[in-house]
Amino acid sequence: MISSWRRLRAVRRAQKVVLMVGSSEQEEAATSDQTELLTIPSHFRCPISLDLMKDPVTLSTGITYDRESIEKWIESGNRTCPVTKQPLTIRSLDVGPICIPNHAIRRMIQDWCVENHSFGIERIPTPRIPVSPMDASDILNNIASTSSRGDRQGCVQSLAKLKSLIRESERNKRCFVTHGAGTALSSAFKDFSNSSSSSSLLHESNVFVFEEILSVLPSMFPLNEDARSQLGSPAAMHCMVSLMRSGGLSARRNSVLALKEIVSSSDSSRRNQVEALAAIDGALEAIYELIKEPICPTATKASLVITFHMTTLRHPTHAKERIITRFVEMGLVNLLVETLIDADKSICEKALGVLNGICNTELGIHTAYDNSLVIAILVKKLLRVSDLATEFSVSILWKLLTTRKSRINENDGGVDVALAEVLQVGGFQKLLLLLQVGCGERTKEKTSELLKLLNLHRERLECIDSQDFKDLKRPFL
Repeated sequence: MISSWRRLRAVRRAQKVVLMVGSSEQEEAATSDQTELLTIPSHFRCPISLDLMKDPVTLSTGITYDRESIEKWIESGNRTCPVTKQPLTIRSLDVGPICIPNHAIRRMIQDWCVENHSFGIERIPTPRIPVSPMDASDILNNIASTSSRGDRQGCVQSLAKLKSLIRESERNKRCFVTHGAGTALSSAFKDFSNSSSSSSLLHESNVFVFEEILSVLPSMFPLNEDARSQLGSPAAMHCMVSLMRSGGLSARRNSVLALKEIVSSSDSSRRNQVEALAAIDGALEAIYELIKEPICPTATKASLVITFHMTTLRHPTHAKERIITRFVEMGLVNLLVETLIDADKSICEKALGVLNGICNTELGIHTAYDNSLVIAILVKKLLRVSDLATEFSVSILWKLLTTRKSRINENDGGVDVALAEVLQVGGFQKLLLLLQVGCGERTKEKTSELLKLLNLHRERLECIDSQDFKDLKRPFL
């Protein structure tokens, strides 16, 4: 049922097109402007949106709607005609929904647009026929059959049809997703990767097929568990790592997006897949290079997400220690600190998450501590980016100040260097403010512990006048 407020809002938006008409002399004098009202014929409007129909289709009840509007109506769970309230047949719902293109109304609308072109009305384009469920199933079956028998040319041809159709409309894309395009593409990638060489170099005849599959696959995200399992096979991940190392920009981007989809799953196999990916020769280096020399923000974010999952495995393992050690040796800590200087919100959160994971090891803590910018940047990110970034920043500061041996600076009266720097850049006041505005329980505990450490040396080293915050409560004192 269409609510009255929705109809009234649509009426206000679409009832009249107001156009200014006048000669050049009238344009020079604003006071002499005249307006002419152009009314859209009522039978050209969609009964749901009340807008001019661009792709009119008729239901089994005989009522004509705009295709986009009636599809949204059906997808929201409605099973009746919006105007007549008659139930829609099962056969209608299978066709996607329902729809018989009303070519007569569409031509009338196009003629009306042409007749009123002088008023600035543009002719609506002739819509393409949307893909049917049967056509989508045929294309996906062809991809599966050609990949299983190693027919590269046939698979590429089917992939070209798939790419062309999903680019035409969002509806076509949803149709392919519904009929298992993600699983079919993942299975095809696995089939061709199994036939490739087991060395670090891909079989040249398969490279183009891999690139074509990966160019379509991100459109089908998120993948289901079966598709992730296919794409997360050792051979498939080996091929994606090889593409990340030696492929073109598009292949590197799509490969890292696919790997992110694999390691971001919530099922029980994620840990094994993360460890398997890290064990592939050159995988860590390829991910590090995408962070160091970004090709696009999307690829950078995906690389950071993969690194985050690698450095924050739920259960401590030798693999986790080896991964973090290798990343630290490559210089990831310093790279993350440089990235944080002017990163946007999303990249900042992910970079802080990775740095927090690295600081779970003694090597990571000492490497971060040796960076002269890390304290100032962490304090700067407090309460400035997001709640998540603040939690990561507090966690890293807590690890740096409480879980390592002190480094004394005699010039500051024998105070630990890191403690002195936090006070000098205003960290005490920001942490105090964080307690006042509220935070999670674990973050609150760490913040309180940091404040107790800093409070011992605040009078000698703090560069901010505490009178500016005299009205704030200090429950820890």
